[in-house]
Amino acid sequence: MSQTGGGSLLVRGGRVVRPAGDAIADVWIDGGRVRAVGPSLPAPAGCAQLDAAGMLVFPGLVDPQVHFREPGLEHKEDLATGALAALGGGVTAFCEMPNTKPATTTPELFQDKLQRARGRCRSDFAFFLGASPQNADRLGEWEQADGCAGVKVFMGSSTGDLLVRDDATIERVLRSGHRRVAVHSEDDYRLQERYAALPKGTPVTQHPHVRDVECALRSTRRLLDLAEKTGRKVHVLHLSTAEEVALLRERALGDLATAEVTPNHLFLDAPGCYERHGTLAQMNPPVRDLRHRDALRQALVDGVIHCIGSDHAPHTLAEKHRPFPEAPSGIPGVQTILPLLLTAVRDGWLRLCDVARVACHAATQVLGIEGKGDLAPGYDGDVVVVDPREQGPLRLEWLHSRAGWSPYVGWDLAGWPQVVVLRGEIVYRDRAPVGAPQGRALRFRR
Repeated sequence: MSQTGGGSLLVRGGRVVRPAGDAIADVWIDGGRVRAVGPSLPAPAGCAQLDAAGMLVFPGLVDPQVHFREPGLEHKEDLATGALAALGGGVTAFCEMPNTKPATTTPELFQDKLQRARGRCRSDFAFFLGASPQNADRLGEWEQADGCAGVKVFMGSSTGDLLVRDDATIERVLRSGHRRVAVHSEDDYRLQERYAALPKGTPVTQHPHVRDVECALRSTRRLLDLAEKTGRKVHVLHLSTAEEVALLRERALGDLATAEVTPNHLFLDAPGCYERHGTLAQMNPPVRDLRHRDALRQALVDGVIHCIGSDHAPHTLAEKHRPFPEAPSGIPGVQTILPLLLTAVRDGWLRLCDVARVACHAATQVLGIEGKGDLAPGYDGDVVVVDPREQGPLRLEWLHSRAGWSPYVGWDLAGWPQVVVLRGEIVYRDRAPVGAPQGRALRFRR
């Protein structure tokens, strides 16, 4: 690959992958936006050129669910290291969750996060507000802030102290505002009963049985009932069960209820992941057995599940090596979304256009993000150039997250970002950042 000149950028001769299909084409970016896509585009005077012959050219990925731990938990991750990990995986836009210390539950705390991100994030960014019984009636006002991805509800206890467990308070949240509400859907009443009855010394292989299918199904059924009652759009995060997939198919609520899945629930399976990785594989909701994995894969292919979110949730190795259930739940993964999905293409259960649909475009539609997720005139000039010939084991030293581990180290993966472009500027090349951080707050449709 080569780059010459400056001012604008012409990505030349790659296989451009979009949600609707793929074709050999050039992409011309000028002034930060895509201006034209097509074969053999003329090079404007003074335009830099990036030779992408033989390469795959994707829109920048959008990760709608990451936990970058700042403020308060920077020993696990911070906005700068998390955003670099995102960029290293071709993620040019992310939405960060509110369960930091303190939790992002007020306009002042939200603005503090925005200020921390400016000048430090190498990808574009937005932040969720966390719902609580105390702020439930104010969220509709606060969600209009620039850079706000919307409202996040934890129906079940997970990492942090944000929790809205009862239907009355959830209904208050849903009646305050109009943007889609993202939900961690596990029934906290059942969770508390099951953890209270957990014998000492229970192995981590029991994690998917403690946080069982009924915990997820009961909560998601309650959530869909409340969405229908209030007319408020909801987004079910990290779907984990075949039964929830069946429920979404049966209820067929259309745009009222969308859903997301993590790569972990698509590529890991129980009990093997717990036997191999122990508490490193512990996340909420749990990775389950092959029946659930296969149902989730099919739902992603046919559109019942709309998008991919990494749920990037870093913890230190020392924390993760605590015994179950004291070990914190969460797996880092923002940097491995694209190579895992390209591995699915290699293995035959996804198409290239599916990757662009579920990892680049769909989250923009779910959350109303403007200018991201496709390579078409008017979109931001965010491009990920991948060499499909680069296949092999994931190496630990490639990962930028402060967590410093991944269950996928050693996996034979198919394709890694070679160059990442943000608004027409090359910002990542050959597994290293280029230049100063250029991330900006995302724009949303109101």
